[in-house]
Amino acid sequence: MIGDLTGILKSQPEIALFLVLAIGYAVGQIRFGPIQLGGICGTLIASLVVGQLGITLDDSVKNVFFMLFIFALGYAGGPQFFANLDAKGLRLGLLCLVEVVVVLALVLGATFLLSLDQGTAAGLMAGAATESAVVGTATDAISKLALPLSDIQQLQANVVTAYSITYVFGLIAIVVVTSQVFPLLLRVDLRAEADKLWKTMGGGGDDPDAASATPEMVGRVFQVTVGRGRTVGELTTIFGGQAHIERVMRRGQSLAVEPTLRLQAFDQVLAIGRRAALVNVAELLGREFADTTAFDAVVETTEVVVNRREWFGRELRVLDAALPPAVQIVGLARDGNVMPLLHDVKLQRGDVLKLYAPVPDMNKALPLVGDRVVVSTRSNISFAAMGILLGVFIGGFSVKLGGIPFSLGTGGGALLTGLAFGWYQAKNPHRLSVPPDALALMKDLGLATFIACVGLASGPQALSLIKKFGIALPLVGVAVAVVPATISLFVGHRLLKLEAPVLLGAIAGQQCSTPALSAVQNAAGNATPLLGYTITYAISNVVLPLMGPLIVALAGVVHAAK
Repeated sequence: MIGDLTGILKSQPEIALFLVLAIGYAVGQIRFGPIQLGGICGTLIASLVVGQLGITLDDSVKNVFFMLFIFALGYAGGPQFFANLDAKGLRLGLLCLVEVVVVLALVLGATFLLSLDQGTAAGLMAGAATESAVVGTATDAISKLALPLSDIQQLQANVVTAYSITYVFGLIAIVVVTSQVFPLLLRVDLRAEADKLWKTMGGGGDDPDAASATPEMVGRVFQVTVGRGRTVGELTTIFGGQAHIERVMRRGQSLAVEPTLRLQAFDQVLAIGRRAALVNVAELLGREFADTTAFDAVVETTEVVVNRREWFGRELRVLDAALPPAVQIVGLARDGNVMPLLHDVKLQRGDVLKLYAPVPDMNKALPLVGDRVVVSTRSNISFAAMGILLGVFIGGFSVKLGGIPFSLGTGGGALLTGLAFGWYQAKNPHRLSVPPDALALMKDLGLATFIACVGLASGPQALSLIKKFGIALPLVGVAVAVVPATISLFVGHRLLKLEAPVLLGAIAGQQCSTPALSAVQNAAGNATPLLGYTITYAISNVVLPLMGPLIVALAGVVHAAK
């Protein structure tokens, strides 16, 4: 039975590929408390096991899917990466610098002390730093070394094996220290600090996630009784910008809504805004009126990308005050993350605001903020293909740094063009490009398939590396994950004076660890850690993959010098 299955998989390796993907993502969804391996690590483990049968796929499959992944990674992160190249972003970028320098130093130290080869060193860096993209850029760099094919294959196998060993331990370590240990070292009640920051920045006392789960924007009609004599301006003041009077009907006639308009008995009033602001309006005006046939006002919810320069670095409250009174800001997203809707949140290029307003007011608001986000399921394949093609061309160039030949490789080149093309798209959101859902599929399927191909090819050599280093690699992996995070904790707290929730979120971001962010948010009780996470994640997610070729080159020098 096993022999028949092995024969089928060897004759049709594409079946093995999808088998590995299915098993890997199923394993990756299993949760152990706050720890979840994720589909990529699960796929790697499954491919190493299945790879023991000696099943391999053509290298072209691996290369194509890796280029899709790395370009999509840069494309998705481009807007936020360039948006964070300002004073605040570079300030938090100091933590990313700590991450890169300390990780490189520790990995090179381990390379010297444990006599690690280039592949094992690169895998150690990728796993302990929980940055899967380093596997791809390092593997690509190894393929260009002037070594026999058998040696290159062994080094590439060591990248994957070392990554699989150290990733699990690095992931567990960073989740535990950011959410449990670091708050103790800071001597703070993280939940209390997060709640204080939330209120300081203009948030209410409610859980933002619970609030966003209900449709809070509503329109309600009231028949004026107790509110006769009040003016529209008085009601606008009472609403505090959370709602407005959209229409007033008197004896079947629609009146011009102006601040000086004084309501009379039996007027019918349409109020639009946040549910919390309208819940007690009946006490101000009169009973809610059921017959709304005369009120045909059309409201819409629209996403708009912030690309007007005057708003970059300005607080959300400033933009809110500049919009027409009828326009409500009901959502803010940054780099795919839903941000807390706080008055003091500073806007960045590429932020996506969700606006709610009557159509005429929406048409006035859009030019003030930026461009309407094009909602389309169609992908501009030509645009993406040109970006990947240009990246491959750029990656082919090589220069010598200190006598060491260094090139970005296919991965680094595609990453850079992805950044540039993503930035261009953020500046021109009205043009058809690659929708976010398509980008997500390119990233997930591209990386998972690449990892599966490499894991299948590396299966037979994996056991030898595990036997050679034993417990040493996991221990070094924990150190590589924890030491830079600890230094960043000191730098962020003492030097940058960051609030605890923002600092812990930034540390999770410098490690590119979404599980760590989730654990910190759970401990904090709200979304304030995202304020630090999005900045460091955007920077590290670009810089760390570029370290793949560098660690291969430097580890080669250290290994040769010993």
